[in-house]
Amino acid sequence: MVDVALSRPAESPRSGAFDGIFRAATWFFSVVILVILGAIIISLMVSAALAIGKFGLGFFVSTAWNPVTEDFGALPAIYGTLLTSFIAMLIGIPVMLGVALYITELCPRWLKRPIGTMIELLAAIPSIIYGIWGLMVFAPWFQSTIEPWIIDNLGGIPLVGVVFDGLPIGVSYFTAGVILAIMVLPFMASVTRDVFETVPAVLKESAYGIGATIWEVMWNVVLPTTRVGVIGAVMLGLGRALGETMAVTFVIGNAHQFHLPVLFPGTSISATLANEFAEATTPTYRSSLFYLGLILFVITFVVLAIAKTMLIRMQRKAGG
Repeated sequence: MVDVALSRPAESPRSGAFDGIFRAATWFFSVVILVILGAIIISLMVSAALAIGKFGLGFFVSTAWNPVTEDFGALPAIYGTLLTSFIAMLIGIPVMLGVALYITELCPRWLKRPIGTMIELLAAIPSIIYGIWGLMVFAPWFQSTIEPWIIDNLGGIPLVGVVFDGLPIGVSYFTAGVILAIMVLPFMASVTRDVFETVPAVLKESAYGIGATIWEVMWNVVLPTTRVGVIGAVMLGLGRALGETMAVTFVIGNAHQFHLPVLFPGTSISATLANEFAEATTPTYRSSLFYLGLILFVITFVVLAIAKTMLIRMQRKAGG
């Protein structure tokens, strides 16, 4: 037997120097990101210290918001942020999967590029345009057409009626959730489409060859293969929905009141910050707004951490 020694090609001193510089640069930028993140957290905590000391954890469950008496609570804003984002994901995820499936599996070849371009153009529309359109066009139509039907047909059902009770106002949690779904859909659909197109053709052709339907190929081949990318697309949309400001400010109603039904007006953390930061003239008022910003930061971090944990568990279950 002949022993063959495998060795790496000899590196020139110049390439070794470039590798060292590259490693140092990547390490430096990684540290810079962590430093910036830490600086943001510290600055938010310092700015919110006055409100944290005055209201404590009761700030999370209080529904008060009175600048005159300097009594503030975050529950309506937290509820509005989570509810509108949930509605956006509830509407956006099925549509996202349907759009990506149609483009990759059902759409004629000559139509794929135009549809893909239109989706990307929707993603480029500024959020304030969505907000103006939602307030001037969608909300009046929703008020006169959809909300009366929802109230008449779902408002009287036990348990379900508690969620869909209310008056046809037009601006509400539900309206804001729908607008958010329209906004985040292009981002999620574009990423999901690109992820679906990375699935090897031989896998899908093999499934079709043994008689699988399009749905079976989608559910048993495409989604398991691309679950990491699909979850990434959902997280991208959820991050956009949690922090969206202008569009939500236009259509949510901006009412500092806690209402369980989705057809009532309310507020969100980002909308509250956008509406009232310029009017915060007292230290407690300003510190309370920073406290809201810190809560939004924590909510975003927790949501992303939960998503990462779910992804790790899925990979372990699949043997990854």
